[in-house]
Formats: sequence, C-alpha cells, structure tokens
Amino acid sequence: MSTQQETIPSFIFTIFGATGDLAKRKLFPALYSLYREKQLRCNFAVIGVGRKNIDSFEFRTWVKNSIAEFSRLSLCAGEEWEQFAARFSYISFDVKDTAKYAALRSLVEAKEQENKLSGNRMFYLAIAPQLFGTVATNLKESGLTNTKGWKRLIIEKPFGHDYTSAEALNEEIKRSFAEEEIYRIDHYLGKEMVQNIQVIRFANSMFEPLWNNRHIDNIQITASETVGVEDRASYYDRAGALRDMVQNHMLQMVMMVCMEPPSRLKTEAIRDEKVKVMRALRRFSEEEVDRHIVRGQYIAGTIGGKSFLGYREEPDVNPASTTETFVAAKLYIDNFRWADVPIYIRTGKRMPEKLTEIVIQFKELPKRLYFNKNNDLMPNLLIFRIQPNEGITLLLNAKKQGTDSQIIPIGMEYCNDCEAASPEAYESLLHDAILGDSTFFTRWDEVALAWKFIDPIRCAWDKDPCSLAEYEVGTWGPVEAHELLQKDGKRWWTGSDHRERKTIRAVERPKYQREEE
Repeated sequence: MSTQQETIPSFIFTIFGATGDLAKRKLFPALYSLYREKQLRCNFAVIGVGRKNIDSFEFRTWVKNSIAEFSRLSLCAGEEWEQFAARFSYISFDVKDTAKYAALRSLVEAKEQENKLSGNRMFYLAIAPQLFGTVATNLKESGLTNTKGWKRLIIEKPFGHDYTSAEALNEEIKRSFAEEEIYRIDHYLGKEMVQNIQVIRFANSMFEPLWNNRHIDNIQITASETVGVEDRASYYDRAGALRDMVQNHMLQMVMMVCMEPPSRLKTEAIRDEKVKVMRALRRFSEEEVDRHIVRGQYIAGTIGGKSFLGYREEPDVNPASTTETFVAAKLYIDNFRWADVPIYIRTGKRMPEKLTEIVIQFKELPKRLYFNKNNDLMPNLLIFRIQPNEGITLLLNAKKQGTDSQIIPIGMEYCNDCEAASPEAYESLLHDAILGDSTFFTRWDEVALAWKFIDPIRCAWDKDPCSLAEYEVGTWGPVEAHELLQKDGKRWWTGSDHRERKTIRAVERPKYQREEE
C-alpha cells in the first residue's frame, strides 16, 4: 500500500449491509486501521445502509464496538476517535425498495457538500449475492452513479454459482458499471504473502531460470481449516468446498505461482498473464474427473483432544447431504513452461491445522551421488507460508556438523510478521480500491474461465453422489487424497510445526515432513 497521503482522493463510501457480519468483522476494522496509519487522512465520509432500524448515533456505537472487538489496532479515545466516528452516517431501508434510493442520494449529496468532497463514490455490496444486480440497477436509476467524480462498485464472492449464472449477473451489473469500475474481491489476493509471490519470483534472478518444468518436480497448495461450517451452514451446504474455495481462492494462488512475467508492472499487464494461466489450465471432461479430483466429507472425530460432530450432524445441515467439505486435485497447466508438472491442490474443513501454504518442490538429484548412499536426501523446497505464520522457507541439504557425510536439511527462513502484525487483507484491498488500483481484484474473464473449469466437475459429482469419500475430523482428508499423489510416486508436504525462526540454522528433522497414509 502507498503511504503517500496526497495521492488518496476524497470520496464517499456507501456500504450496503452495514450492520452485517462482514462489515463488523472486516470493513470497519480495515477502515479504522487505514485511518490510524494515516492512509485516510483526507476528506471522506462513510454511509451505512441496512435494514436494522437505528440512527447514525447508534450506528457509530455499532462501528466502535466492532473495532474494539476485531481491529488489529487498539481503539483510541478522545478527539481522534471523535473525528473518525463523525464521518459515519446511517440510513435504514430495504435495498429492493426503489423509492428509498432517492433518500440515499440526498444523503450522499449532503455529505459531499458538507465535507467538500469531489464527487468520487464507492459502493460496497456486503449483502447476499442475489441482490448484487438489483442494487447496481437501482444505483443507476436513482442517479447515484451520475457524478462528476469516479464511481466504483466492490462486490464479494460468490459471483454466481456456475458460469451461466455468473454471466447473467455480470451482464446485469455492467448495465450500471463498466468493467473497470467493478472490483470483485477475493480476499486471498489481499494477503501479504500472496502478493509477495510476484516479488520473490520477478525481483530475484536466481529463481526465474529454475521456475519451469526442467527444474520443478511439482507444486502443492494447501488451504486447510480446523473449523467446521459454523454459522454458514445454509450457504455452505449449497456451495461446498469446490465453489467456496477452489473456484476462487485456490485457482487464484495457482495463477499467481504459474503466471509469466508481465511485460510491465501495470494492472492490466499483470491480469493478462493471470488469464493466460487459466486458458492453459487443462479442463477435465466429466469422465476424467474421478481420475484427477477427490472430494470428501468429514465425519466425527477429534482435534487436540476435543470431539467434533460430523458434517451431517452439524446444525442446519441436511442429514443426507452429499456436499463436499474437502477437495484435492491434480491440475496441469498445458503451456511451454509447465507442461507435465503436476500441481496438487487441497482444501478442507476440520483438518489438523489451520494452514495456507504453497510448496514448490524442485527435482531430486541422481541417487548415485557418493553422499546419498541411503537415498534419503530431501528435495529442495521453497515454501510460501500464507497463514498463520507468514513467511518464506527455503530447505537445502548440508553436511551435519562433526560428521563426514551425514546430510541434514537446513531451513533458510524469513518471517514476514515476526516484528509486527501484517495489515489485514481488507486493509490492502480497500486502500487499492480507493486509489483505483485493481491489480489484486479479479477481472471478469478470470471469473468466467474459473467457472468453465469448475462446471464439468460439479456436473460429474451431481451425477455420481457415491464418489464422496469420508475423512475423520482431525485428519488430512480421505485416503483417496493421499493415493492421488502415491500413484505418481509422491507424497503431500505439510508443516508439522510452526516455530518462529529468525535466523538460518540446521534442524535435526525437516520442518516439512512427508505425510504418512
């Protein structure tokens, strides 16, 4: 994020769904952190829109409570807080009621005049996806998009539930906002270490000659959670892990790892290279799905000695549900750089660790080298730790001190959040949206190509509910997910512990162990 205050324009920020969970947990804390860190020391105003019947004073109390509970920065008091809170107003109405948008327009124009704003308007739809098109249309018809400044629309996933619905929604929104005015959030793209992948790749000459199928054996991307569906059962039982995680977050990380160097460090050049990855991503026919993709659903088990219910026993979940809570897949990018390099992805709920990591496994050395008599050399690994402990690890092999030829792995580590907590993803993304930088937002063609990859998989599973495997709570998914790699003579890598190490040192055992069956 830029720290140049003079580059930040004045604007008015209207949040639909302002009393909802997303605004409370993410948006208000993000705005507050940006303000405290002098990223918003300019004229701006925030208008909350919701169905809750409260006034602006009560709304500011709501905002204050959300910041106190969820912000990474402590809540300040006195004049600084009063100046921040004074920028917040609230209006209550049902977003389907077209007549109410006139009152919203009057409030927006009044706040622009009161705060001497320049007419820049940003709208955030923290509401149910089926209302995106309705709100976008009403904003245009009420004149709220008719402004002398810029206008931007920020929307959350899911963007449709398949390609057909996504295309229809996109066409509806585009009648009110141009593509360059639509900011589709994938919060994984706001994470510090996801954004750092580009820098590590393209700012270090040692990696580019190795970043190809001649030197990389495979790529593994894991996004695991220890939680279940919690209060999202009504949504999750319709979506499942494929739509909730693979269609967006997992494929975005694939794009970041596998994209070609952009011709210039400009938004569209970077996004163009990401789209090329999606075009080269091998699509599977319905008949091929079972050979490349595994889906699973958790059954009762324990994590850390605590017992948890199986998915079908969770509140508000259909007892006969065939919704997947785990997906593992073997993907291929069919281009010159990545031909024949398997990209293994997996994501699941109720797994042993909360973990998001990207592991680049380089090809192994010939087994006949004199210092490898026992054939136990580890391959070199480059690990991007996205969460919870952000950082990068490069695992090398070295001689153990005091021995003639005993080889041990050593970890060269960088910790990204050891000195201070990294900004939250929403801080980065909101800041970029204010500046008009859409680099880390998803473009429509990315969304479209992702759905075209996902849809045949979903169709195959809908026709064959028996393809759903089971895995016990607290394990790394069903046995079929391990067999997916074993067929290729490979195993999953995973972080067995997350001790913070700030210096280069030898370790008696690798931090990243091959998972046993």
